[in-house]
Parts: sequence; structure tokens; C-alpha cells
Amino acid sequence: MAEKVNPYKDSDQSKKVQVTKMFDTISKEYDGLNRVISFGIDIKWRNKVVDLVAKTKPKNILDIATGTGDLAISLTATNAEEIIGLDISDGMLEVGRKKITAKNLDPIISMVIGDSEDLPFEDNTFDAITVAFGVRNFEHLEKGLAEILRVLKPNGIFVILETSVPTNPIYKAGYNFHTKLIMPTIGKLFSKDKVAYNYLSESASVFPYGEALNNILRKTGFINVVDRPQTMGVATIYTASKA
Repeated sequence: MAEKVNPYKDSDQSKKVQVTKMFDTISKEYDGLNRVISFGIDIKWRNKVVDLVAKTKPKNILDIATGTGDLAISLTATNAEEIIGLDISDGMLEVGRKKITAKNLDPIISMVIGDSEDLPFEDNTFDAITVAFGVRNFEHLEKGLAEILRVLKPNGIFVILETSVPTNPIYKAGYNFHTKLIMPTIGKLFSKDKVAYNYLSESASVFPYGEALNNILRKTGFINVVDRPQTMGVATIYTASKA
């Protein structure tokens, strides 16, 4: 079971409510700060996710924890007929809607507010489901994954892009310096929410990755589980499917 880290440790609200509040607060600054903190490498990782999904030729895609829609927009390169971006934060979705309209993608992408642990879709609905930097924000990881399995079609593809911790000691030291010092400092200087980037750093450091997350996926019922470490292991792409 994944260790639960809450954004606001002095709050008695649920993690789900806290995460929603946090992303609503930082929604307008999120894209810019994300590019700075990741040095833009996250764009390359998302493109790899798109390539993996495109190989399956999906007709419809669900992008969970879509945020401001970066991955949903990139997934139009798969030529899917329908892409739904779902997120619990309406603030993030509103930023995404403006980006989608500016790119004339409204006929393909729809942005829906919803809970990853209670998806508003029928069983076996989607050819492909993606989550980029979102599974660690689930309040109940296993419940969210079970919901994803439910709405994924048999033989459909599920792709996770998530932060991870390098196993090489030298790379790990650099990763820790960046996530525990640089990232929170940038957040405190430029973010409206002074605890948000502390949470994002801390939650990344304790979230299961590699074989640990593989095993959780298998336990949930996914098959063909594979992890692909990216950029010295600071992120990992996971693929899985449904029998």
C-alpha cells in the first residue's frame, strides 16, 4: 500500500479535498513552474507515452488527472476520435479548456470534472487510459487503479507516467538535491500556495516505483505490466493491459 502524504498536514480534511484545493490554487501558474522545475524534460516523457498509446490505434482515450490538458492535447497525435480529460480540480480544467479552444481541439477533447476513484463511465469503455503525474495524488491508490481497470476495454492499454527515484547513488543524490531543495524553493518564491511544491516533492519521494508499483498493478488485476525508467530513473513509464 502506498504511503499517504497530505498537502496540508495541519488540516483534518481528506487528502482528496486537500489536493483539489491545492491544484485549484496553483492552476494558473502550474504550466510555467512545471516547465522550469522539470527543465522541460517532461515534454519528452509525455511524447513517449503518446508513442506507446498510438501503437494500439485507439478510437477513444481517457486521460485521468489531466490537469491543464498537456497530455490530452499531445494524445491527439494518435488520431483517436475522442479524448476525455478528467480531473478533480476545476481550476486546472479551466486552464486546459482555454488551451484546447485555442488549438481548435474542442471537437476531439472534452474536459470533465470527476473523481479517479469513482469514474463516471460504464465498464469496458476506453481503448486506452493514461495518467501522467497523477497516481500519487490518489487518496486510495488501489481503489483508483481498480476503477481504471473496470473502464478499460479488454486488451486495452493503460499507461502511467510518474516520478521515481534513481537507483544509482550519484543520480539519486542529484535527484534528492533537486526535489528536496530546488523544487520547494522555486515553489515558495513563485507559487501562490507555499506548501504545494513541498507536497509534490515529498509525495514523489515515498510513492512506490519500479517493481513495487508493478506488483500493485498486478495485484489489481492488470496483465503485461512493464516499467520503463526515464532520464536516469527520475521518472518511469508503466504500461499494462486488461485480459
